[in-house]
Amino acid sequence: MSSSFALVTGATGFVGANLVEALNQRGWRVRALHRRTSSLRALDGLSYESALGDVLDVDSLCAAMDGVEVVFHVAASADYWRNNADRMMRINVEGTRNVLQAAFERGVRRVVYTSSCASLGVPAFGQVLDERAQFNLPPRAFLYGYSKYLAEQVCREFVAKGLDVVIVNPAVIFGPRDVNLLSGSLVVEAKRRGGLPFVPPGGVSVVDVGDVCAGQVAAAERGRTGERYILAGENVWYAELISVICEVVGVPKPKLKLPGWVLRFASVIAEGVKKFGIRTPLSSEQIRFAAETLWFDSAKARRELGFAPRLTREAIQRTYDWYRAHGMI
Repeated sequence: MSSSFALVTGATGFVGANLVEALNQRGWRVRALHRRTSSLRALDGLSYESALGDVLDVDSLCAAMDGVEVVFHVAASADYWRNNADRMMRINVEGTRNVLQAAFERGVRRVVYTSSCASLGVPAFGQVLDERAQFNLPPRAFLYGYSKYLAEQVCREFVAKGLDVVIVNPAVIFGPRDVNLLSGSLVVEAKRRGGLPFVPPGGVSVVDVGDVCAGQVAAAERGRTGERYILAGENVWYAELISVICEVVGVPKPKLKLPGWVLRFASVIAEGVKKFGIRTPLSSEQIRFAAETLWFDSAKARRELGFAPRLTREAIQRTYDWYRAHGMI
């Protein structure tokens, strides 16, 4: 597939820019969809054609897909704690519908939709979810996860119409080119503040962005139509993750461990003050989920896509090295 021609939506974002790089390395021709106002900073040094457009503008999508064989739909409102809820739903759900409609009309051979492990819901504490899981929260409790769940339903509608769509579900992503400080904000804050204030009781699945992109390409090449594939690396406790971050950036590890009830109470407070237009450093969802174990099983992707994620320490080291090299810390 080295001669393939791909469109990447969301190309100026963290995952999209790394995907452009991964496709460059594999000899693909790449067209990058971005708005006229988008910063191209994450794409520095990469080879791509620009296509001006927006996932909310179907005509621009149809034009961007001219001659394209594979569409990697990565564009999303992922920083849900910073964005307006209605806009997030519009981008993540209607934007996905627009991309798939354009791909259907243009006869695109395959679409790889980048969803999220958030669409699978929350496992019981200490348990692990796989691709069979269904979103198990009230929509308002985690609108971002619900928006990705709804977008996957849209994918299934188009599969039923005959469009070839494969879904990938990354976990919490670290790595280079995170210019908007999504998960990388933990690394930057640890360095800037000389440490992190406390350790939450929960845990997360961590994955390196390079491994996510390898999974996206593998999904394009050999994923099964209509299937979803979890792209997750190690399942770690926050205590482990924060310990690794502090070691990598060279700061002391926090001594304070917060119990779950404190975080659940704080999340109620954060939700309450939000109604008065007061912004808290962390959203109510982020605070609440720090007391959960958001752990996922990538066995299917390992088996069918050859997914082989690196260890958490390497992902954190690569994140830190890139921020240092680019003067961000």
